[in-house]
Amino acid sequence: MTRPLLAAQLALAAALLLACGGASRTTITTSPSTSPTTATSSPTSTTATAPATSSTPQGGIDTMAGAGTRPVHVTATNKQTALLTAVRAARHEGFDRVVFGFRNVLPGYDVRYVSRPIHQDPSGKTISIAGSHVVRIRMQNAFDADLTQPSAPATYTGPRRIRPGTPEIIELARTGGFEGVLTWAAGLQDRVDFRVIALNAPPRLVVDFRNH
Repeated sequence: MTRPLLAAQLALAAALLLACGGASRTTITTSPSTSPTTATSSPTSTTATAPATSSTPQGGIDTMAGAGTRPVHVTATNKQTALLTAVRAARHEGFDRVVFGFRNVLPGYDVRYVSRPIHQDPSGKTISIAGSHVVRIRMQNAFDADLTQPSAPATYTGPRRIRPGTPEIIELARTGGFEGVLTWAAGLQDRVDFRVIALNAPPRLVVDFRNH
């Protein structure tokens, strides 16, 4: 009786040991399956944040907000001829500025890039403009002499060609004045964005060209 009982106890102990060994193996096989899941999620998070960082504007505040290369046109509403008195150009931080000053009122205007050759108005004669690109500044119901006076005195007595020495503007040149249309051309170093600003008190037409 003692031997059968001893054999039964040994068999039970062996079964318990086998069960414990199986539980240990199960824990080892599930542990690696958790690690790859965590490793896979980390690169996905990094990739998602990269585009947001790269799309952030660089270089600080844009001093030429709203500028572009498309034509800018404003129809003339002034019945009185706008009389040009001054043409100035200077460099500013982020842009080169051209200012057309008038004695009385602002004219309508059309500012756009044009192709060569540049023709004088009204003669049609070809005019050379220094620079790689040309922007035409056409002002309507405007002139640089007062035709209401008997001798038609000039209201603008400055040079008709100006080399301002700014980064982008190589040359400014008067290219026409006929039947209420006054035209200047700006020869530029590059095809850059521009903007047009109309100011009063005194009347001024401002054209800014982005510089480097």
